[in-house]
Amino acid sequence: MSEEKDLREEVEGLEEEQNEMYEHFRFVTDAGQKQLRIDKFLVNRMENASRNKIQEAASAGNILVDGVAVKANYKIKANETITIVMEYPRREIEIIPEDIPINIHYEDDYLLVINKDPGMVVHPGHGNYSGTLVNALAHHLKGLPLFNAEDPRPGLVHRIDKDTSGLLVVAKTEQAKSHLARQFFDKTTERKYIALVWGDVQEDEGTVTGHIGRSLKNRLQMSVFPDGEFGKHAVTHYKVIERLGYVTMVQCVLETGRTHQIRAHMKYIGHTLFNDARYGGNEILKGTTFTKYKQFVQNCFKMLPRQALHAKSLGFIHPHTGEKMSFTTELPKDMTDTIEKWKGYIASRDE
Repeated sequence: MSEEKDLREEVEGLEEEQNEMYEHFRFVTDAGQKQLRIDKFLVNRMENASRNKIQEAASAGNILVDGVAVKANYKIKANETITIVMEYPRREIEIIPEDIPINIHYEDDYLLVINKDPGMVVHPGHGNYSGTLVNALAHHLKGLPLFNAEDPRPGLVHRIDKDTSGLLVVAKTEQAKSHLARQFFDKTTERKYIALVWGDVQEDEGTVTGHIGRSLKNRLQMSVFPDGEFGKHAVTHYKVIERLGYVTMVQCVLETGRTHQIRAHMKYIGHTLFNDARYGGNEILKGTTFTKYKQFVQNCFKMLPRQALHAKSLGFIHPHTGEKMSFTTELPKDMTDTIEKWKGYIASRDE
């Protein structure tokens, strides 16, 4: 696989949520424009857009006038720039429903929470046009207006990487999608990850702060820029759960949601995720030179053929009821087996 293709696939399979808003439509009012409610203006300008849908977008803060979010009753004036932004970039990808098993953790009329298995790509993109979670959801939720061939990310308001397991919320209505997307954008959701990292993390807990952006040396990686000259502000809080000699199990809480945030931040402080091939964690970074130890680590890599990262818990406000929703899930078997294997190794070493 070429580096260019590999990069495209990596961009399509972003791990942590970017929480960016992308421009989908732009209109500039005429010099002689009379005052008119913005929802009425957009209904006349946009094909296949209902007034209700436009009002929901405005309520979610997704309609801007000269860069400022406005409500549906805002009256436009002459020479104003109106933009409609969404949590995903515009694309031309047809969604093909596929009967693929998915692990549904919770579901009601407005949303569902998925416990994504490792190895499943979230949405179609370069190199992954089928077999994704979106293809599976399009089949599971067929008949709902939100899930159609014209929507590149039906119901998705955030993402986790192909090789990261864990919880993901999916909207089933336009209103739910707008409401949830705004929560992620405003960073009011709660997300906790469990990671196995290389090395003995010295502090019991801490915070990593540093702008994250595409690496200037390796375009397949994200890098941390502490001076903020490049990238975007990112904050990760971590807490040690268990020390296992040459590796440590930690809990990571995201204050922001940048691409590969946990992977980049943990590497930045010298604790790359275990078996994270993209960031060098598939090398033996800590330990001894003994052949027996090297074989042990290689066996662990085979047991856990991916970065050791799991989205364990997720919290948000229900878009319809206003209720605080909290979900948690157990670690997948490949991670628990690997952790137990490390426990056994450390126990035998200390005897």
